[in-house]
Amino acid sequence: MKRTLCAVAALTAGVAFTGLSATTASAVEIPCNTARLIVPWGAGGESDILMRIVNEAYNRLGGKPQVQVVTISGQGGIKGTKAAMKAKPDGCTIFSTFQHIMASNLTGRIDFTWDVFDPIARMTQTMSLIGAGTEAPFNNYKEMQAWAKANPNKLLAAGTLGSTSHFTLLQVQDALGIEMKIVSYDGTADRMKAMLANTVHIGQVSESTGAKHLKTGSLKIIAINYPKRSKVLPSIPTAGEQGFPLEITSDRGWVLPKGTPKEINTYYADMLEKVSKDAKFIEGIESKGSFVKFTRGDEYVKWWADTTKDWTRIAKNLGVYRGK
Repeated sequence: MKRTLCAVAALTAGVAFTGLSATTASAVEIPCNTARLIVPWGAGGESDILMRIVNEAYNRLGGKPQVQVVTISGQGGIKGTKAAMKAKPDGCTIFSTFQHIMASNLTGRIDFTWDVFDPIARMTQTMSLIGAGTEAPFNNYKEMQAWAKANPNKLLAAGTLGSTSHFTLLQVQDALGIEMKIVSYDGTADRMKAMLANTVHIGQVSESTGAKHLKTGSLKIIAINYPKRSKVLPSIPTAGEQGFPLEITSDRGWVLPKGTPKEINTYYADMLEKVSKDAKFIEGIESKGSFVKFTRGDEYVKWWADTTKDWTRIAKNLGVYRGK
């Protein structure tokens, strides 16, 4: 009799435990079979490529609803950002963002920032590299500094005004004590075209893109703005090694329209945490020159707050602060 009662009790406990572990997905009601993941940049850009890797892993690992990437480019990321902000907070719209939303606010291009969304999780981190067209008359920061000082206001840089690429150039400009003319392009793909065509001298590039064009001889890489050298491009010296200590990254994650039910946020965060540990996903992200940097919940919110504080300081120091 004791053995029977114990067996029944154990079975009951097991069922109860299974039920609790299954509630995360089953108890969440998201009224769509397919949710859209808005990427506010053009197809083929770095954000699009990385988020498609996240998206594929999420779907492959059983995410419900399934998610589909939708690119809404224009206005340096602002068009897609506004579309996501205005979406119904029911879990059927997810937004992929990074520091660009802070940069646009700090430079006065938009009157809102990251806190109009509910952060889910940060997924990837990408170190910043500075590339140069093959006709640029310099090969590293020291040479660029000397040329820019000898040719005032002649250094042309491709950026997207109010974006992270803009802030990257401003930080480089400040560190080297030079002036440059920033020519605005709408996204990574257009900036790359300008550099490859030697329409501008320099611009920010990713490891994967830099490696591809460096191999073909169509682009030069003059510095890595990170404390450690790139594994993809180990021969390229860091900014610090050249005497200009800089650490600049793009940190991409998922957020939801403000007011989305907490249980939906938790469900997506649970799924993204599962994704972050998937070997195929990690390999895919690293193959593109980025790496997994998972942060969720309060930690992700704190990261946003701390980064905003630091970027506000930079904007004020560089004289571009127009925050609202």
